[in-house]
Amino acid sequence: MSHRRVVVTGMGLLCGVGNTAPQIWEGLLAGKSGMAEITAYDLTGHSVRIAAEVKNFDAHNFVDKKEARKMGRFIHFAMAAAQEAMQHSGLKITDANAENIGVHIGSGIGGFDVIEREHTALMNGGPRKISPFFIPATIINLAAGHVSIKYGAKGPNEATATACTSSAHSIGDAFRIIQRGDADAMIAGGTEAAITPLSVGGFAAMKALSTRNDDPTHACRPFDKDRDGFVVGEGAGILILEELEFAQARGANILAEIIGYGMSGDAYHMTGMAPEGDGCRRAMQSALRVAGISPDKIDYVNAHATSTAVGDALESQGIENVFGDHARSHKLLVSSTKSMTGHLLGGAGGLEAGITIMAMQHQIAPPTMNLDAVDPACRLNYVPNTPQPAKIDYALSNSFGFGGTNGSLVFKRWGAE
Repeated sequence: MSHRRVVVTGMGLLCGVGNTAPQIWEGLLAGKSGMAEITAYDLTGHSVRIAAEVKNFDAHNFVDKKEARKMGRFIHFAMAAAQEAMQHSGLKITDANAENIGVHIGSGIGGFDVIEREHTALMNGGPRKISPFFIPATIINLAAGHVSIKYGAKGPNEATATACTSSAHSIGDAFRIIQRGDADAMIAGGTEAAITPLSVGGFAAMKALSTRNDDPTHACRPFDKDRDGFVVGEGAGILILEELEFAQARGANILAEIIGYGMSGDAYHMTGMAPEGDGCRRAMQSALRVAGISPDKIDYVNAHATSTAVGDALESQGIENVFGDHARSHKLLVSSTKSMTGHLLGGAGGLEAGITIMAMQHQIAPPTMNLDAVDPACRLNYVPNTPQPAKIDYALSNSFGFGGTNGSLVFKRWGAE
């Protein structure tokens, strides 16, 4: 069975490093860290005081002031990223094409900020103090809902909530929706705004976070032997996906082609990865199988690697098991941009898919920062501390989440043989 080809024609990115895709790319190449002491709430009593907050963000630049009050911060981020992506792509939704253009935006946590705020209102003033907008400001699918309303996209409207794999799954599922003919274009990706007392406190209680509170810019250290946990980030990553002929008919500028998508389940542990990176291995192999390419065609992997002791090593092992000598010879470039952006949780895959595409466009692998002494269990070329110019025609982006849910996306540089 032949499938329709799917291309990327626009992107919108937002994180602690920058508020647009060009700003973020410039920051990554400069090794800029988005991490600093948290400003969003009182840090009294908190063991973790650092995160990668989005800076200088005004939701009213993207959403009417009255409407903004009805949305959680994760929705604000989705609206901002979607606006950049739509402007970048030049896609216009009209009465003629609206039913063939959809939205698929995931989030791992959704409106935690609203949940905490409204719970405080309940405790302090009783049920009458709960906002009538509490539920729609909180639930995960309202990011996709608001984006579809703003642009009039009447096609498939979905959201994925698969922890830290959410936006990779949203992009992959949108890819399949277009492949099978259920839409001609999709606004797809993910968003997260989980820098809140309860969220950060919860991850801290799990001992999952770095406690380098006095040195935030060096706190996230993927693959480094002295890593001590991840740093929570926030933001969004949205791509515009289109069926190839639909994009060409309107004269779109094509950024890349998405050619592979793989999923797997670890069936192992609620938070830990399967031994030997088995689950991530199977997701990558599935994505390569769908793409119809051999492992040695991949030039760059944007790793999920969050800076946890176990996870980074197991992903590295999984990559070795898939790519063999191509990886062990250091020909395959692997980097974790979370070393600068922090971990956007459910928004990570959308952001990192965009970064992966920019790496192909510019033929530069962004670095893994703070990689001063590589863990002996991690044996690959992690592009330490300095960007590496390279031929990047095919690239893969990984996302893995609690519950053993894994997703891998394969992109091809537009114009590559």
